[in-house]
Amino acid sequence: MAHYLIGDVQGCNDALQRLLDTLAFSPSRDTLWLLGDLVNRGPDSAGVLRRLMGYGDAARCLLGNHDLHLLAVAHGVRPPHRSDTVADILHAPDRAALLDWLRRQSLALRHAQAGEEILMVHAGVLPAWDASKTIALAGELETVLCGPALPDFLRSMYGNEPAAWDDGLQGDARLRVIVNALTRLRFCTDDGTMEFTTKEGAGAAPPGYRPWFEVPGRRTAGVTVAFGHWSTLGRLARKDVLALDTGCVWGGCLTALRLVGPGAHERIEVKCEAAQTPGTP
Repeated sequence: MAHYLIGDVQGCNDALQRLLDTLAFSPSRDTLWLLGDLVNRGPDSAGVLRRLMGYGDAARCLLGNHDLHLLAVAHGVRPPHRSDTVADILHAPDRAALLDWLRRQSLALRHAQAGEEILMVHAGVLPAWDASKTIALAGELETVLCGPALPDFLRSMYGNEPAAWDDGLQGDARLRVIVNALTRLRFCTDDGTMEFTTKEGAGAAPPGYRPWFEVPGRRTAGVTVAFGHWSTLGRLARKDVLALDTGCVWGGCLTALRLVGPGAHERIEVKCEAAQTPGTP
């Protein structure tokens, strides 16, 4: 029985099929942990969702910013962007089933194997949050996504403020910080103030900011954190942070990491054909 982390698929269903063939993946035996951005920008978002739905409990999925954007478009909260490629879902005969499945996916996941604890998020974790708090805060948001308040949340989801976490936050402001950290974060200050403009690699941090995983004393330092979202980051030469977005939709690779043991994971990649003009997602 094997466990595989997989980075941002973004609608690249053919690449996902080739990757799973390379892994000799069996849903009766193995488990996939997908790190979000399942849809959008690639050519077959509906195919990706149907495939993952069909795997049942063998596919454990996170929601990324593109997945939440799809929900917002589907509920009439946002117009489609000119570069969106989710019309196949919006006009599908099984649209309702696809969107209902999507809204019920996770914002953070936790898995322990061979003496290693892995915390999975799409984008990042604020320095004041430990793994347990991250899972609990993700659970608050998941409850809203699964409930009748989903349209109201989607209307209030967009925006960069508040830019920092405070335990006293309530309502829309609290949920907005949670969703921004888990699905959009790249850079923050040492006190956890987030920045969302810069999308380049770690060396492009604005003055006073640094990659969230380099903040001294961050409370998730004792666990391995796996994430996607940051295709311009490149490979990290460290064992406590697993970055899996290797830019499939931009002509890079779709990457899986077979969980073997602490610091001893097997990386498997398949080359993708560019579905978008290479650039910054």
